Amino acid sequence: MRQIKRAAVLGAGVMGATIAGHLANAGLDVLLLDIVPGELTKQEEAKGLTLESQIVRNRFAVNGLQGAVKSRGLYHRNFTKQITVGNFEDDIAKLKDCDWVVEVVVENMAIKKSLLTEKVVPNLADGAILSTNTSGLSVNAMAEMLPQSVRKNFLVTHFFNPPRYMRLLELVPCNETDPEVMAYMADFSSRRLGKGVVYAKDTPNFIGNRIGVFTMFNAMQHMLDLKMTVEEVDAVAGPATARPKSAIFRTCDLVGNDTLVHVANNSYELLPNDEQREIFKIPEFFSGMIEKGLLGNKVKQGFFKKDKTGINFYDYISGEYKASEKPKFDSVLATKGLDDPAKRLQAVVAGKDKAAELAWRNLRDALIYSVKRVPEIADDVVNVDNGMKWGFSWELGPFEMLDALGVRYFVERAEADGVEVPEVLKQVESFYKFEGAQKYAWDLVAGEYREITSPSNQIKFDILKRADKVVESNSDASIFDLGDGVFGLEFHSKMNAIDDDILNMTAKAVERAENEGVGLVIGNQGKVFSAGANLAKIAAAINDGNFDQIEQIIRGFQTSLMVVKYAHIPVVAAPFNMTLGGGCEVALHADAINAHAETYMGLVEIGVGLLPAGGGTKEMALRAIEMSAPYRADVSPFLGKLFNNIVMAKVSGSAFELNDMGMMRAGDAITMDIDSLIADAKQKVLALANNYRPKQPLENLKAPGRSVASALKSQMWNMMAGGFATEYEAEMGAIIAEVITGGDVPTGTLISEQHLLDLELEAFLRLCGNPKTLERIEHMLKTGKALRN
Repeated sequence: MRQIKRAAVLGAGVMGATIAGHLANAGLDVLLLDIVPGELTKQEEAKGLTLESQIVRNRFAVNGLQGAVKSRGLYHRNFTKQITVGNFEDDIAKLKDCDWVVEVVVENMAIKKSLLTEKVVPNLADGAILSTNTSGLSVNAMAEMLPQSVRKNFLVTHFFNPPRYMRLLELVPCNETDPEVMAYMADFSSRRLGKGVVYAKDTPNFIGNRIGVFTMFNAMQHMLDLKMTVEEVDAVAGPATARPKSAIFRTCDLVGNDTLVHVANNSYELLPNDEQREIFKIPEFFSGMIEKGLLGNKVKQGFFKKDKTGINFYDYISGEYKASEKPKFDSVLATKGLDDPAKRLQAVVAGKDKAAELAWRNLRDALIYSVKRVPEIADDVVNVDNGMKWGFSWELGPFEMLDALGVRYFVERAEADGVEVPEVLKQVESFYKFEGAQKYAWDLVAGEYREITSPSNQIKFDILKRADKVVESNSDASIFDLGDGVFGLEFHSKMNAIDDDILNMTAKAVERAENEGVGLVIGNQGKVFSAGANLAKIAAAINDGNFDQIEQIIRGFQTSLMVVKYAHIPVVAAPFNMTLGGGCEVALHADAINAHAETYMGLVEIGVGLLPAGGGTKEMALRAIEMSAPYRADVSPFLGKLFNNIVMAKVSGSAFELNDMGMMRAGDAITMDIDSLIADAKQKVLALANNYRPKQPLENLKAPGRSVASALKSQMWNMMAGGFATEYEAEMGAIIAEVITGGDVPTGTLISEQHLLDLELEAFLRLCGNPKTLERIEHMLKTGKALRN
């Protein structure tokens, strides 16, 4: 069986170094190589180094790795230990130990040919996979340089920047690539690298950049025609049209305006038969920006620039920056509050202002362009849709957008504009349809619907709903039958904020699993696992002076999570993305956590003037005691570390940091592929269920007591004195210190888990009575940002 254990990345620029970082994220040993420098830097000369010094010879790879770490390209700082740096002269022979070699040097065919034929091929291990990260050069033209024996293992693996965060990976075979190699790389890339894989063809810029860059340059053209500003375009071309907040021009700045110009020029030169070729011509104002060095975020000025006065946008008429005008349009306002991207699309194009007109024109042209690209750039609509969702963060792919708008409506309106519409759009009612739980996609070539098959290692809630697998539901949560006796609890409130409906369904899910199954998964497939408790409800109760209601809310939260912790069946939480406050507390009370790699988890309640009172503070106390027990050591250093999680509102940068924070433990797991998360959590439930032993509430715990609390309070005072905490944060920290140490009792006093919960509740109510807490809550609800009062 083929296995990839060690990989080499050739080229340590921004892309190569961050690809190396992500391969290390996946657990591979990585060799990162680049050229040998031709001259010394002033710093190297000052140190007395020469061109023969190893650190000089490896300079480009060393700097690349440092850049990858600085840009958070690695999940954990320790993962750098898996990356060995070197250069093409001294270390190229080490390729013989590599199972996969990725070429990521400059987009120049002559340079790639020299590297591949003169250095790589002579040192490549038999059967090793060789891939190129090219986005603009022909894979078949590159394959012609290679020996026949290498071609069968050669393909394009086109990562999107930054590789850690951008899910898309485009795989492109050459004419002689072994289909088994393609299948293996697709499986490996999704399972181990967490990538969303699409199959593209050997055409310039493949799928994502071909359609994405067309859409951006088309928007520029309509902006000029409608005499709109870049700020006005971005106001409508983001979430209102099911695209990311970076919209058009903030995306340009993010990608790099010079990079976009390169891609557009490449498209213009290599696509002589493209009916929209002229769109790829660089507008005069854009060329002027490049000449001025306005390249985007990497130089801190592009279409937007931030200074002491705030955000400024580039006025392409005057060539100067103007202060943000924060444009408002009725068509965009009509999309506010609409969670369904399809409804947002319908609302914005129905508008009558110029923003609606730009949205319609840009969507019309981009969707027609996408239809015409099949089968040129991909064999089916699914690969195109996935490419745009995973590579450009669109909420809906082009064909999903057509379905959202209504194909018939789209055709009639486009023809009314005098635009030629592809015949296929007149022949199909929709590009996707369901028959029961089976999803189909329209095959543009065959002219019929084809089944969309999901991998066996994926569970999708939307499919389960169509298969009548929902066993109980309310407005904010549902219980699913996941099969094999495992049930799933899904949150689906706004931002999955935890409220009474979710807590009630939590208790019911545990009861059902205990009576009818073997275990429970808590997870969902929304945008976030949970942003925390329902703050608006707490704020309303504080304003009303209804502290009895607040006590009822907290007691209910604590009771529900204790039900989870002491269930008679295993409960596994499957957190991902934002898992904050109450969401974090839910995960902490499960028997095990199976987290997605990109999990940003923490107890952040201090930011709104509160403490974790659903059992979060209690769990930090218990885990500190647990961590110190094997060593029969003083609990203080362990408690101090976990206390800092709360008072500093620490949030993990990835799931791999959660062990350091005491929030994940031995036996917990991390999944790279988000689509496999629920299925992996289910498998963990089944593994635990074989020999599950229910736990009992903890009694006779030795409280750290007031002496340890005093030390923690001193720490908070020092933080305040050093300007790291406000006076109120120090006051809150002192209250949290009393709770996490078991209250105002002597060290060693025997306490129970319930005692800690009671202390949480008492402290929560105390903080709710402070006006500064209400200020913090209301500021968060209004701005989405923490107030440091």
